Amino acid sequence: MRLKLTSLAACCGVALIAALTCLGAEKPNAAVKSGWPQWHGVNRDGKSLDTNLLKSWPKGGPTLLWKVANMGQGYSTVSIGGGLIYTTGRKEASNPGNPPSEKGIVDKRPGERLFMMAIDMKGEVKWDKDITAAFNGHHVYTGSRATPTYENGKLYLISGLGVLGCYDAKTGAAKWQRDIQKEFKPLKMRWAFSESILIVGDLLIVTPGAEKCFMAALDKKTGKTVWKSGGFGPAHYSSPIYAEYKGVPMIINGGGNGIIGIHAKTGKILWANNFAKDNMANVPTPSFVDGYVFWSVGYGKGSICLKLSVVDKKVRAKVAWKSMDIRTQYGGWIIHDGHIYGNNMYEWSCVELKTGKTLWIAEGVKKGSISYADGMLYLYGIDKGQVALAPASPNGLKLTGNFNVAGRGTSRAHPVITGGRMYIRYDDNLYCFDVKAK
Repeated sequence: MRLKLTSLAACCGVALIAALTCLGAEKPNAAVKSGWPQWHGVNRDGKSLDTNLLKSWPKGGPTLLWKVANMGQGYSTVSIGGGLIYTTGRKEASNPGNPPSEKGIVDKRPGERLFMMAIDMKGEVKWDKDITAAFNGHHVYTGSRATPTYENGKLYLISGLGVLGCYDAKTGAAKWQRDIQKEFKPLKMRWAFSESILIVGDLLIVTPGAEKCFMAALDKKTGKTVWKSGGFGPAHYSSPIYAEYKGVPMIINGGGNGIIGIHAKTGKILWANNFAKDNMANVPTPSFVDGYVFWSVGYGKGSICLKLSVVDKKVRAKVAWKSMDIRTQYGGWIIHDGHIYGNNMYEWSCVELKTGKTLWIAEGVKKGSISYADGMLYLYGIDKGQVALAPASPNGLKLTGNFNVAGRGTSRAHPVITGGRMYIRYDDNLYCFDVKAK
């Protein structure tokens, strides 16, 4: 391990997503103690609500409960709701052709298909649905992208080619679909649509990245457009979060021209910052807490922390600090007990939330993704299926478990920890481990 004591400057935060009364939804249920209905978990902050979990793993890892193979190539993480586990994969269709989707959208790439599937808690596939054509524009990164979002018996998903839809969670049948490519004419994006859909009250939030519409809100029941924001350049590969600060509800997301905050009820652009403009790929999901917005990207750009202020309902975003101590190309970060634990390219960093002081930098699993549960960091390497466990401690990174799952190529999925289980997606395999304390 290598310790490094450099200073950043201020603080940043955890994404807060809640279904709020002002947006036509119920308040969060304080009795909820577990779950993972969407990308990054219940609160879209990468943190599980589970307790009473293992603090260390035996050699070879925790007990494997089951494995599902042949799911199709994919970088999608799993979501869980209604007693089922959902994910996506790219497969060759058994009967290649050029069939229209259930709602009449004609697919342009026959044979290479995006499948969405549901798996029960015993590891049995309940349905495996051919949704639409799959993205195949780059020979290295052709797998499925977005994680399905579960809400009230429905699944919401956008394909790499821009087919946005609502699906029945019990069967996979389409309720409605829209072709974002055809309707919004998004600006060019190299590696296809990758965002995981955000639901806020009755609204579905999507980021077309069109010339005059960076973000849009749709009626989640019908798919009809409720509002469109102004333009802010192309979409990239980040997923939006919901935040409310001093009575102002906003959607925050990154794109090809930087990071932006948009009023959640009207679509009005509240603030924007051109950090990492024209970068190769801006991928990680932003975070928000106590008026601070934190975002980190790769390709030599580093991190930015913005401090929001609200005067007469007008929101301003002032740069609090920038740093090269957290550089996150893919895998993200979590924030816990006043500290940021994040991927720093091929290392990991711990940064003090209030002061920005870097407390340590360590190797961990090199580049990879991170989730949190019950005081522990769950690290998942981008290569070779390496999974590791460590206490979330500002005193250093000490692994208390380390093993590998089998698969091919690279992984962009994040660990999912809920119901006493850990789910690891590697290429076309899904592993389920028992991580409850005995």
